[in-house]
Amino acid sequence: MLIRVGSRGSRLALTQAELASARLRGPGIEIALVPITTAGDRDRTRPFGEIGARGVFVKELEEALLDGRIDVAVHSAKDMTSTDTEGLVVGAYLEREDPRDALCGLSELRPGARVGTASVRRRAQLLALEPTLSIEPLRGNIDTRLRKRGERGLDAIVLAACGLDRLGLAAEIGRRFDPEEIVPEAGQGALALQVRAGEEHLVGAADHAETRRRVEAERACVAVIGGGCLAPIAAYHDGVHLTALVAADDGSWIERRSGEEPGEVAAALMPFVSA
Repeated sequence: MLIRVGSRGSRLALTQAELASARLRGPGIEIALVPITTAGDRDRTRPFGEIGARGVFVKELEEALLDGRIDVAVHSAKDMTSTDTEGLVVGAYLEREDPRDALCGLSELRPGARVGTASVRRRAQLLALEPTLSIEPLRGNIDTRLRKRGERGLDAIVLAACGLDRLGLAAEIGRRFDPEEIVPEAGQGALALQVRAGEEHLVGAADHAETRRRVEAERACVAVIGGGCLAPIAAYHDGVHLTALVAADDGSWIERRSGEEPGEVAAALMPFVSA
């Protein structure tokens, strides 16, 4: 049997697709990688809000699944929308790797430092930690952002630690932020294998139950709050408690709530969503 695995074409995405493919291969099973360019890949300069809402790295992969051009789509779970697209399901989550955000270029935030990130979630929480930071927009794949840090004379950039680890670039990390300092994006650190509804058997053996439990709780919480790339909203489950956050764009206020049920945590934050 041939399973066609769709992935974005960046070095990190293909590395992640190969991690997924290694879990799917078996007797009588062959894997064909199918690189697909997404809207977020085509436009690497404009802010995410000008390209579209959350899902700019996902939509074309989902369309390829629905059209039957691929059988499995490999996503960074953090890039997915908080609700499943009709006709598609996450058939498996691979075991989660480091979910934390990483500071590259400095070992600590320092007053007045110039820090690059395109994430409103990171921007708000960084400014809450150090209000004098100069946060500058920075897009591109990991290699591009690391290069631009030097070209633009930035003091530091913030990236997902898991991506750096997967590419063998952990030495670039000066500090990994504790989730109590910077709450990660829902699903950060996990890879999601998406399939057409009814075809979960293609990937089911690769599913990591504990990762699914945590990531699905995070996604459910964000879905209730109604967040996405345009809103400084985050959710992270540490295995015991779910913590979610809503913040002002400039980090002038942040509200965190923790609990066991996604609905309860989200409800506690809803009064602040439009604040």
